[in-house]
Amino acid sequence: MVSLRVKTARRTQLLDITREVQKAVAESTVNSGVCTIYVPHTTAGVIINEHADPDVASDMEAAFDQMAPREGNYRHAEGNSDSHIKTALTGTSQVVLVEGGKLALGRWQGIFFCEFDGPRERTVWVKIGADRDRG
Repeated sequence: MVSLRVKTARRTQLLDITREVQKAVAESTVNSGVCTIYVPHTTAGVIINEHADPDVASDMEAAFDQMAPREGNYRHAEGNSDSHIKTALTGTSQVVLVEGGKLALGRWQGIFFCEFDGPRERTVWVKIGADRDRG
């Protein structure tokens, strides 16, 4: 397992971590298999979305803030209830196929770490597994 450190600068922020995950895949020497990206936090998640246009990440950040505003009628008293809700919407893991030693992402797809309670330094775990030989 590879442990990535992600440092965020804002309370709500989407960071493209595709290169870091691809580097972990390349260093694994797995040619064909799966890559699991897991965020071990309750106020941060991970998604796959378009990464060619940075405005998409900005739009997603704004949409998350509209769906679960920071100031709401929440019962959880720690002041980050919205962060937990946003994480429930994104989820904390993604699985991407590995083919030819590379992430099998679509042309416009990227992997985004989603910070909902920053700024903080966070952890992302990446685990790469090879296909079993069925021969």
